[in-house]
Amino acid sequence: MANILIVGAGIAGLSAGIYARKSGFEVTIYESHTIPGGNCTSWQRKGYLFEGGLHWLTGSGADKPLNRVWREVGALTEETRVETGDPFTVCDWRAGGRLQVCLYRDVAKLETHLCAVSPEDTPRIRELCRDIIRFIAFSMPVMDIFFLKTVVKAPSLVTLLRMLPAVLRIIPLSALSVTDYAAKFKHPAIRLLLTSVINPSYDTLSLVATLGCFAAGDGGYIEGGSLVLAANMAKCFEALGGHIRYGKKVEKVLIRAGKATGLVIGGETIPADACIVCTDTLAAVDTLFDPPIREGWARRMRVKTFRPGALIMCSFISIGVEADLSSLPESITFPLEHPFEHAGRIITGLAYKLYFGSAGYAPKGCSAITLIIAGDSYGYWKREREQGRYDERKRELFEQILAALEKQLPAIKGKVAVWDVATPLTYERYCGTYHGSWMTITPAGTKRVFYPCKPKRIGNLYFAGQRMMPPGGTPAAVITGRTAAQYLCRDFGVVFG
Repeated sequence: MANILIVGAGIAGLSAGIYARKSGFEVTIYESHTIPGGNCTSWQRKGYLFEGGLHWLTGSGADKPLNRVWREVGALTEETRVETGDPFTVCDWRAGGRLQVCLYRDVAKLETHLCAVSPEDTPRIRELCRDIIRFIAFSMPVMDIFFLKTVVKAPSLVTLLRMLPAVLRIIPLSALSVTDYAAKFKHPAIRLLLTSVINPSYDTLSLVATLGCFAAGDGGYIEGGSLVLAANMAKCFEALGGHIRYGKKVEKVLIRAGKATGLVIGGETIPADACIVCTDTLAAVDTLFDPPIREGWARRMRVKTFRPGALIMCSFISIGVEADLSSLPESITFPLEHPFEHAGRIITGLAYKLYFGSAGYAPKGCSAITLIIAGDSYGYWKREREQGRYDERKRELFEQILAALEKQLPAIKGKVAVWDVATPLTYERYCGTYHGSWMTITPAGTKRVFYPCKPKRIGNLYFAGQRMMPPGGTPAAVITGRTAAQYLCRDFGVVFG
C-alpha cells in the first residue's frame, strides 16, 4: 500500500492519519513538538495544569453529526466525561450594586432571567432566544466528497433538512458583528455577557450558532481538556499501526514533476507516495514549498488573513492559587474598575475560567485560573522580546491582571503558588502557527471562504487544518483531516474506511 507522510500531529494531522490508516495506507506523522495536539494544548507548572486550547468541544453532543467523527478518530470514548455546566458563563456586574447575569444553556430559563434583569430589553431578548431555538439543530455538516468509494455514507441530506429553520436567519445575522449586535441591548451587563462568549469581531451568526450549540446540549468540555483529546487521538492512530515521529521539524515538501514526492527533515530526504500538510496552512504555503504555492486559493488566503485584525491571537494568563474556588461559577466575566492598556488596546473587562483539583488541574483544595487577552499583539510581543523586555512585560501583564482579580476574588490574595503567561510568540514557537494565531475571523457582511484540501496543479498533495474552512478551531481541523484522507482514497482508488 502507498506510503503517506503527514506534516503535523495536531487535530487535523491525527484525523487525516487515522482515516488514512483505516483505509489501508502506511502512514507516518512528523511533529516538531514533543507532544500531539498542535494548538489544542495545555501545560503543567508546579502541580497545576493550565488549559491552553480547548474551551468547549463542538460535536460533544451524542446526537450531532460531528460526534460520530470524534468517536471514529478516538477523541471521544465510552469512558470520556463531558461536562455541560449551566450557566455556561456569568457576568459579575457590580456597578450600582452587585448583579450576576447568567448565560444559561436552557433557553427558556435564559429568556426569563434576562428579561428580569432588563425588562426594557425584553423584545430584543425574545428575538435572541427565538434565534437560539432556530439554531439548536444547526450543526457543522459532515459531508463526503463526490465519486468516493466509502464503507459508510455520511447522512448529509438529513443534516441539511434539520437545519432549514435557521437558513433564513443566516444572511441577516452574518451582516452584523457581535459588538454591534450587543450594542443594541440597553443593559451594559447583557452587552458584556454577549461579547464574552466569542471574539466580538466575529459576525452575529457565529454567536447565535454557538448559543444554539450550547442549548442543544452540545459544546461540552472534556474532562482533562486539550491533552486528553489529543492523546486519545494519538493513541487511536498508533493502535491502528500509524507512526508519530516527535521532535521532527519538516523543512520542505518535495515537488518533482508536478507531484509531492517526500519531505526534507534535518537535511534528509524522506520519500513518500503522497503528503498531507496539516501544519498551519497560512505559514505552510510560503515556507514549506520552493517556490511558494501561488494558486488562486493560496493567494486568497494570504489576502484575507494578512489584513489587519483578521487573525485571532491570544495571550493566556494562567494562575495557580492555594484556594478552593469550587463554589463559584466556572466561567466569569466582569468589567474593570480601573481599565489598563496592553499592546495598544485598552482592556475594560476580563473573563476567567476556573479549574479545580478533581480533574487534575490543581492540588487538593487549590484552583487553576486561566484568562485570555485577545487581540493582535504579535508585533508588540515580538518588539519587546527583541528589546530584551519580554519577561518583564509578561510579569507586568500578570501583575495588572492579578490586581484586578484580587478585587474580584479576595480569597486568592496572597495565595498565588505559580503563574504563567503564554503569548502569540509561544504558540508560534511550539505550534508553528502564523504569528501564533488561532483562527481567522470572518468579518460581518463578508462571505465565508472555504479552501480546497487538494491543490489543482500539484498531484499527491493535500492540505488540512483549521484555516481551511470557517469557523476554524477543532471542528474544522478534524473535518478537513477527514476530507484530505477522502481525496487521498479517491486518487489512489481505495475505499475510504
